[in-house]
Amino acid sequence: MGERIKLKSLGAVGARVEDINLSQVTPDQLNALKQAFADHEVLFFEDQDLPPEAHLAFAERWGEINVNRFFATVPGHPAIAQVVKEPEQQGNIGGYWHTDHSYDQIPALGSMLLARQTPPVGGDTLFASCTRAFSTLSEGLQQMLMSLRAVHSARHVFGAQAEYSEAMKGRLGNSDQANVDAVHPVVIRHPLSGKPALYVNPGFTLRFEGWTDKESAPLLDYLYQHIGRAEHSIRYQWREGSLAFWDNRATWHWAVNDYQGSRREMHRVTIEGEQLHPA
Repeated sequence: MGERIKLKSLGAVGARVEDINLSQVTPDQLNALKQAFADHEVLFFEDQDLPPEAHLAFAERWGEINVNRFFATVPGHPAIAQVVKEPEQQGNIGGYWHTDHSYDQIPALGSMLLARQTPPVGGDTLFASCTRAFSTLSEGLQQMLMSLRAVHSARHVFGAQAEYSEAMKGRLGNSDQANVDAVHPVVIRHPLSGKPALYVNPGFTLRFEGWTDKESAPLLDYLYQHIGRAEHSIRYQWREGSLAFWDNRATWHWAVNDYQGSRREMHRVTIEGEQLHPA
């Protein structure tokens, strides 16, 4: 029998993994973590003293690293994105519901975000389950959504004309690479769990394929409100040394911007995914 890990469910989505050192994960523990990741969609680890090399090494045990083309990187470690907000800055990165990389033809599996410096108060992250949200829709709406595809883009977020590109100067770059859109099923069959999951998000989804923006807006807005409901989501409070590993195909997240005047620095490693298929 494989080595067990200690899990504590956090409710609608996610589980805390206790008493584990991510720099010394055994093969049996890794297998147990992979099953827990499929089951819970976000895994949280605390008190992890991980230098950048160990952060990358743990991520590489899950797949190939995706080097984000828009984020500033940690000096000396181009595969680690630096997500930072200085005390004098007003805007934060990811301060709205979204899922990373849905604008790519093959979206990333997920991201491992490690807290390097946290504010004394605030700076939490919300997570929502898109599988749970799908399961609570009516059967009629589920069936209709499974026939649809949606267009995703990064142009309005990371492109040269993005509304807050000036505010994010120095933290985001390569706006010329935000030039390719992607089309994905609105309901995907999750690659790990096999569950149907809603795959639209207010950060990067533009419209349903074959529909206008105006026609798409009412239904997309309904889905966004539904996914983000309290019973589908949790709020995670960071400490220095906390690491969250979320599945981009099954969840949303929102970095709460409520710590003006304090510094917050997170290091993010993203793992390549696979082609998404309809449910």
